[in-house]
Amino acid sequence: MKNKILLSAFCIVTLTVNFRAQETKAEETTAVVPAEVIDRLNIPGPITFDNNEFILAMSKQNSPTWVQQQYIMRDDELRNYRELINISYFDKEIDMETAVKQKVDFIEKRKSKDKNTFMDVTESPDGKEIIVDYLTTDTPKEGESFAEYNLDRFKSYDVNGKKSFVIFSYSKRTAGDLKYASRSLSKERSRLMEAAIKTAIPPITYKPTAVEPKK
Repeated sequence: MKNKILLSAFCIVTLTVNFRAQETKAEETTAVVPAEVIDRLNIPGPITFDNNEFILAMSKQNSPTWVQQQYIMRDDELRNYRELINISYFDKEIDMETAVKQKVDFIEKRKSKDKNTFMDVTESPDGKEIIVDYLTTDTPKEGESFAEYNLDRFKSYDVNGKKSFVIFSYSKRTAGDLKYASRSLSKERSRLMEAAIKTAIPPITYKPTAVEPKK
């Protein structure tokens, strides 16, 4: 029943949303972006997700056709975030099913080593969007162990014959005992999935820049 409700909401909200109100609000409350961060996607900010505001913290031209931008909450830090939004924009056509399969295969490999990992795939009724949501755990060499809930929303665009592809991703981490942290995030899954379905992928105006050298 829950899956049917989510899919219904996905169809109604995602495909009929109007960006005008969001753009007007963004003009009134635009976050101050550090001078060194170039907004290559020209996205009105801050981005609102699950009633929290996220500001641009990183933008990178990974290749001539792939731009990646990351957003965090104002009191967070990128290297040790609690919540993060990642937008990957591809200025070319990418087969959505292939992209989703690559993600699913990656998570399946994690599941063989991480007993706390789970994954689900949700497709919109019209087949134009797919969400892969999953949970993983990590024990870094430094710092606390943490569980991380992720959702990746895949969407293809075709505007006047110009094809592009976007992956809108959200991550939330909970540190501490992995069993407890995993259960805690699992309880938030339904709410966060609903937030993802209701959140419109922001309008993008791509501004190509030189590919940044690998560090």
